Amino acid sequence: MKKTKTRKKFNLLKFLIIAMVIYIIGFLVYSFFTFPIKNIRVYNSIILSDQEILRISKIDDYPSFFLTSKSAIEKKLKNNDYIKDVIVRKKWLGVIEIEIIEKKILFFDIASNKLVLEGNHKVDPINQSYPVLSDSLPTEIYLKFEKKMELLEEDVLFKISEIKYVPNEVDEERFLFIMSDGNYVYLTLYTFDKVNKYNVIIESLEKKRGILYLDSGNYFKVLD
Repeated sequence: MKKTKTRKKFNLLKFLIIAMVIYIIGFLVYSFFTFPIKNIRVYNSIILSDQEILRISKIDDYPSFFLTSKSAIEKKLKNNDYIKDVIVRKKWLGVIEIEIIEKKILFFDIASNKLVLEGNHKVDPINQSYPVLSDSLPTEIYLKFEKKMELLEEDVLFKISEIKYVPNEVDEERFLFIMSDGNYVYLTLYTFDKVNKYNVIIESLEKKRGILYLDSGNYFKVLD
């Protein structure tokens, strides 16, 4: 007996349904991976602007939300000289939150023409007010001085306009802080922590202008 071959009839409707399903799945996958970042929130960035944070992270053109990883953003930002740590959070609807922890600016060193950050990091200066160390220091004293500067609270630190090295016959680790409010503060590396109480001391003196001796005696001389 001869076998007869039956030809299957092309089912146009079935083909169109399958093609439509493939198209929809492909469109959904494409939309998923190309869904852009909708909103970026930057917190606690003072030295660097929000736009600089986005540029460093390479997300200033708002790329794909799902193809942008938190670890990649954190890695790029941590390579920046001014950034100590960073936390990135991805939220619903394409929102990314970036929390910045910056290194503290300690002072500008005229001798090296560098801005000194906590942790002995030295960078090129930026357009911002900060204490200026106007004298060269012996290496051993400089290292101690830098460590002491890290202990200063920021509300006091940024009231310091200029720092001068003024050793005398009693103490070779003696400094003069010229404050932005017009006051002068003498102190030594040993008494450095006392300057953190500067705001309280000046408030108790009814904001009079003068010289505060924290190097010895702890007294205030009013200037005419």
